[in-house]
Parts: sequence; C-alpha cells; structure tokens
Amino acid sequence: MRAEHPKLEAGLAALGIDVRSGTSLSELTSLGIGGTTDLLRITKHDSIPDLIELLEHHNIPYKFLGGGSNLLVGDGELPWVILQLAKPDPEIVLEGNFAHVDAAADLGRTVTFCAKHDLGGMEGLIGVPGTVGGALRMNAGAYGMQIGSYVREVKLYRAAERKIEILKGNQISFEYRHTSFGPDDMMLAVTLELPSKPFKEILQGIRICNEKRRSSQPLGQKSAGCIFKNPPGASAGRMIDELGLKGRSVGDAKVSDRHANFFVNAGQASAKDMLTLISDVRGRVENAFGVKLENEVVVWNA
Repeated sequence: MRAEHPKLEAGLAALGIDVRSGTSLSELTSLGIGGTTDLLRITKHDSIPDLIELLEHHNIPYKFLGGGSNLLVGDGELPWVILQLAKPDPEIVLEGNFAHVDAAADLGRTVTFCAKHDLGGMEGLIGVPGTVGGALRMNAGAYGMQIGSYVREVKLYRAAERKIEILKGNQISFEYRHTSFGPDDMMLAVTLELPSKPFKEILQGIRICNEKRRSSQPLGQKSAGCIFKNPPGASAGRMIDELGLKGRSVGDAKVSDRHANFFVNAGQASAKDMLTLISDVRGRVENAFGVKLENEVVVWNA
C-alpha cells in the first residue's frame, strides 16, 4: 500500500509524519519476515487522531507496529500502511518509584535504566525483545513476573473512541499473555510503579535470568519468541519436544533445536513457510495430546 495521493502527502507533512516509502517489514521484525509497504513514523502523539481521520478519508488501511518482536507478517506487497511511534528524547522520566515511559522505548533498555536507579521488579523482562508498548499489549512476563503488576497508568489512542485516553491500572485487565486493550488500540506511554532495590541485587537477578535464557533459547537466531501460548497446566514446548519435532522445517522455517516453542528463520523463510510449519505442529500436538495450541505470535496475513 502506498501513501502517494498529493493531498494525502500534504496532510501527512502538515502533521509531522515521517514517510518512509517501500519499507520491507522483514527489516523491522525479529523474524526477518514480511512484505513491503509505506511506513509512517509518528513524531507527536497528539497528531494520531488527525492522522487516522486523514488515512480513512483517503481509504488507506493501516496497522500499528511496535518493535516487531512478536510478529509474523505476510509476504509481498502489503495491503495496508504501517504506523509506528518515533522514539522521543528522553524515553524515560523517573519520579520517585514511578517510571514514566514512552511506549516506543526499548524494553530491555528500560529495565536496565530503572535498575541503575535502584528500581527493580522487572528483571525477568531483561531478555524479552521489543518495545514497552508491545510488552503492555500482551502483558509480557517471564520467570514468575509480568509487566501488568507494575502498571499504574496507560496513555493510549483508543480506536473505538477515536481519541487519546488515559486509563488507570485498575481499569485494565491483565491476564496471562492477554489484556483488555482493543485490537486497534495504540499504546503511547505508561507509568510504572517499581519497588526500590539495590542495583547489585537487581543485577544479580538479571544475570540469573540471562543465564537461563542463554541455556534454553536460540538467542542468536531470527525468531519471534514463543510461537504458542502455554495451555493451562501444560507446556507447549514440552509437548512439541516430546513429539520429536525439534529441527522440523518447512523451507527455511524451522522448529528450534534449542527450544521447541521457538520457531526460527534459518535463512530466507517466507511467511507461507512459517505458517505451514505452525499449522503442521499445531495439528500434530492436537492429534497426540488433544490440545489445540493458541498462537502467542501475532499474525498479519497479507
């Protein structure tokens, strides 16, 4: 999809939108998979309602992109433009135990920044790729913690209301890899309340989490993290492993040899390859265990 109409281009310029034509989503996703479209980078949160109105006036479909770390995008020319927040300076402002964080901020750097100021609690997220906004949307968590526990306020573009709103933490439902945000809501900023901890203590927790990840995850390969959510009381990775599916591949899409719930792009995998592999593994698990695995990875088909 191209944002090429002269009046549209003039409107985008007036809103301060940075247009990057013909961007490949394979360059913006951790899987390294995805077709081509125009990327519209948003420099001012307040411009979003007018931007959406402008795109809809010109019949331009759109999708919001965060850090692209939990995303499988279709191949070829994509039928929508991509909206993405540009990173502000500063990304994080601290006020006592409160961290005011822009949604475009890198999650790992946010954890480290807070740790250096003796604010902990999020050590388990240090190795989770992507942005703070993406972590909010899916209530990212690891090693017994989840980001939703620390959320006190979220600023977002509320798609259903066509306006920017601020929600208190108790107005949001945070569950396992799920939140009450609408599918088209766009995370803009969050206020986190974090417990005070000595930096050395936080650093030790970070080291333990990093060691666990290095020993069990394909950190040096292109992946989108866990492909499937864990069913209640079970482990998706363990079931896939028990079926001997580590190393199984379709084209260059491959079940990781290190962690069976991580599927990797071992070369030039297409979205079609990855979707075929996901469907194959899901079917085998259902046949063997009677469990239909639900995607944790978000799929954008062209």
